[in-house]
Amino acid sequence: MERLDINLLGRDYTLACPPSEKAKLLEAVQHVDQHMERIKDAGRTSGNERIAVMAAIQIAVELLSMKAPNGPLGDLALGDFKRKIDDMHRLMDGVLGTNDQNR
Repeated sequence: MERLDINLLGRDYTLACPPSEKAKLLEAVQHVDQHMERIKDAGRTSGNERIAVMAAIQIAVELLSMKAPNGPLGDLALGDFKRKIDDMHRLMDGVLGTNDQNR
């Protein structure tokens, strides 16, 4: 593991990561810091913890809104895909639960 010193909103943090993932981690830190700076600059939210939570929510919305690459599921956002999988799991659990009760 490699030690990596980063800065978010003026606060220093130390992270550990495999050397092969350092570039991705630095890119992620930059992405998070940009979100946090935008929220701070908007002036509606104060306190680093609240800013971090708001940034996390914004990034989660980005993630869940991402579309799959071209292919059979290319028209689905990741969040929609996750909901469909969860629905299938509930349906299977219901069917399997019903079958178990009939034995």
